[in-house]
Amino acid sequence: MAQTVSRQQSSEATTRWVLALARLALGIPMLISGVGKVFAIGPKSMGISGFTGFLASLGVPLPTIAAWGVGLLELVGGVLLLAGLAVRLVSALIAIDMLVATGLYHLPNGYPAASGGIELTLTLTLVAVALALSGPGVLSIEHVLFDHEDHSADSSQSRAIDR
Repeated sequence: MAQTVSRQQSSEATTRWVLALARLALGIPMLISGVGKVFAIGPKSMGISGFTGFLASLGVPLPTIAAWGVGLLELVGGVLLLAGLAVRLVSALIAIDMLVATGLYHLPNGYPAASGGIELTLTLTLVAVALALSGPGVLSIEHVLFDHEDHSADSSQSRAIDR
């Protein structure tokens, strides 16, 4: 029984860090991409006008509105992911964003990211889906603000089942 409790505690601690790392893995590239789209600074500096032109060249309807929507989603969404707020909603929206980017632009370029392929956007889509399904984890502001439940009953119930 002591081993079961120890394994469960170890598993819970691992999950805390895994979800925090997944939020970093998605939040950092989204924030950097959003800063480049909205403010035209950084390694992906395009600015809204450049991004609008790019979307127009792909045939996206209402490219200015789409550019602002995607730019703000990536910028604000990246910040929210890093903080651990609204993680499920933001991750679901980013998954859609990355899935559209994958199909609209990257798919014809094959797999490798170096040739503009789907490697990065597909990975970001999958990480976003995982976070949308799992939530932020306990190492998040969302958990601190909204999850004040006493989970000791769950732990004791789990220990009783393990016997």
